[in-house]
Amino acid sequence: MSQMTTEQMAQLMLGVARSQLAIMDAIENTRAGFKSTHARGILESASRLRSNAPPTLGDFPSRLLLQMLGRNPPPLERVIQDLEALVSGAGAATPASPAADAGSSADDSDSLDMTQPT
Repeated sequence: MSQMTTEQMAQLMLGVARSQLAIMDAIENTRAGFKSTHARGILESASRLRSNAPPTLGDFPSRLLLQMLGRNPPPLERVIQDLEALVSGAGAATPASPAADAGSSADDSDSLDMTQPT
C-alpha cells in the first residue's frame, strides 16, 4: 500500500465530514432545530473546545464537522495546513510566537482552531 499524502487525508476527512453533515441535514429536515439544539453541543464536547486544551488529531474530525455546520465549509488548503501542523506536533493554527501573530493574514479566520478569538 502506498503512503497517503496530507492532501489525500484532508480530502478524505472533508468527504467524511460532508457525509456526516448530510445525515445531520436529513435529521434537521424531519426535526427542526436538531443541529443547533442537540448536535452542536455534543460536537463541541467531542472536540474539547471548552477545555482550552491544545488541539489534537483526535479532536480534529469533530472540529472539522463543527466548521462544516457553518455557512462556508473550510477550504481544502486550510485543512491541509491544520493537518500538517497537528502531525508535526505544532498544533493547528497556532502561531510560533506573538510576533508571528501580529502579521497574521485574513486567512487565519478560516482556521479550524475554534479556541482562538476571532
